[in-house]
Amino acid sequence: MGRRSILVAAGWLATAAIATLIGLGAIRLVGESLTGTPGGVRSEAEIERALASPEPVPTGTTGTASVGPGTTSPTPSASSGVRRGFATDGGTAVAECGAGGVRLVSWAPAQGYRVRDVDRGPDDDVEVTFQGPTREYELKVRCIGSEPVAVADD
Repeated sequence: MGRRSILVAAGWLATAAIATLIGLGAIRLVGESLTGTPGGVRSEAEIERALASPEPVPTGTTGTASVGPGTTSPTPSASSGVRRGFATDGGTAVAECGAGGVRLVSWAPAQGYRVRDVDRGPDDDVEVTFQGPTREYELKVRCIGSEPVAVADD
């Protein structure tokens, strides 16, 4: 009876060890795809090239300026006008002034927020609304001269 108990315990331990190793391997394979950044992490140079391109930048790219006091100087764009990034607590957006008016180049919600509505233009003004669990942020942009400027809601 003692020998049989030892064999049962050894078999159980071997089975548990194999199941643990298989589980850890599966978690490692799946975990990288779950926790990795979609499309990888972009370098500063890649972001600058994407902002300078005439094609829309995928959402997820953030702007470089804040709405209100302290906005940074606009960045010239290779496509037509001036691009400027804007940030709110609900998310960020990049807008550009050009021949057809202002247009949103990209936008990305902050963590815990989602994009509820987008008017990307080109038009006299564009806007993006970020919806959170308890608050909503609307970013409205117009061109003043050839520069995108955030404006208060009318």
